[in-house]
Amino acid sequence: MNVGVPKEIKTHEYRVGLTPGAVREYVAAGHKVVVETNAGAGIGATDENYRRAGATILDSAHEVFASSEMIVKVKEPQPSEWTLLRENQILFTYLHLAPDPEQAKGLIKSGCTAIAYETVTDVRGGLPLLAPMSEVAGRLAIEAAGAALKRYTGGRGLLIGGVPGVQPARIVVIGGGVVGTHAARMAVGLGAEVTILDRSISRLRELDELFEGRVRTRFSTIDAVEEEVFAADVVIGAVLVPGASAPRLVGRGMLTSMRKGSVIVDVAIDQGGCFETSRPTTHADPTYDVDGVIHYCVANMPGAVPLTSSQALNNATLPFGLALAKRGFSAVLENPHLRAGLNVHRGRLTYRAVAESLGLPFSPIEQAAA
Repeated sequence: MNVGVPKEIKTHEYRVGLTPGAVREYVAAGHKVVVETNAGAGIGATDENYRRAGATILDSAHEVFASSEMIVKVKEPQPSEWTLLRENQILFTYLHLAPDPEQAKGLIKSGCTAIAYETVTDVRGGLPLLAPMSEVAGRLAIEAAGAALKRYTGGRGLLIGGVPGVQPARIVVIGGGVVGTHAARMAVGLGAEVTILDRSISRLRELDELFEGRVRTRFSTIDAVEEEVFAADVVIGAVLVPGASAPRLVGRGMLTSMRKGSVIVDVAIDQGGCFETSRPTTHADPTYDVDGVIHYCVANMPGAVPLTSSQALNNATLPFGLALAKRGFSAVLENPHLRAGLNVHRGRLTYRAVAESLGLPFSPIEQAAA
C-alpha cells in the first residue's frame, strides 16, 4: 500500500504521524511511504533521515494526499485537508469528532474511511492508542497547573509542593483513568495534596492500592465535586466517555465559589471539555480567566513534547497501521479492535456515540460497507 505522512498544521503541533523508525517498519513490510518535506522537523528528524528509512520526500501535502491510499497523521485533519481526502482513502489519526460537527461533515463529504485512534480498543477493553497521549497529557497537566499558579500569570502565587512549614497546593483530579492517574502521580511526586474523584468503586480501590494512601479517593457525586472543587487550588478535568462529548461536571455558577487565582486544567477539551466555561486554547495562548479562575484548555497538550509523544504514539499505532496497510478496509472488518476505531466510512457515521453527540444519523459498519 502507498502510505502518506503529511506535516501537521495545527497551531504549535510538532508531532509527526510516522517517525523514521516507523517508516522503516512499513518499508520492510513491503509498503511505499511518502512524507511531506519537513514533516519530522518538530522531532528533529530531517528529510534525509526519512530517505534513509526508505521514504520518498514530497514537496506538499497536496502531493502526499494525492499519491497515498492511507494517510497517517496525529491530529484531526484541518479544513484545508478535508478537501484533499477522497473516497476509499483511509485516514488513520486522532479525530475527536463529537465536539466538531464541521470536521465530521468534511469527512462525510470526502467519502473517506476515517479510523480514530481514540476509539480503537484492545483485548482488555482499553484504548491503546489514546493511552500514551493520555499519559503524556496527565503529566503535563501538573506542569501546566504549576505555571498557571504563578502570580504573574494571574494565579494564586502558590508552589505546588510547598516548602517545609507551608501547606502545598490542593489538587483535585476528576476522573481516575489514565489521564487522572498520571496527573496524580506527578502531583504526588511534587508533594501536593491530591484527591481523585471517580464513579467506579473498583477503580477507586485500585487507585487506593496504587498510591498506598498518598492520595485521597472519593466517589464522585454532585456534592463531592462541589466540596472538592471549592476547596481546590487546582482542578484537573480528566473525564472520558469514549467517542462522545465529555460530561459537563463543573458549571459556570460554581466558579464564583472557587478560590480566586485557582486553576482549571481541562484535559478533556478534545472531547468538548468537562467544565462549562472551557473553550479550546493553543500553546501560543494557553490560558484565560473566568471569574478569577485561570483556565488552561490546550487541545493538543502532548504536542509540546513532540519527541516523547511521537515515539510513544508510534509504538502504539504501529501494529494497527501495519495491519491496515496490509489488508486495507478488510482489516477493519476482520479485526474487532480496528472496527471499534471506524468513525466514518463512505459518507456515513459508523460510531454511535459520535453520531448521537452530533445529532446525525448512525450507520452500522455492515450497512455503511454494503
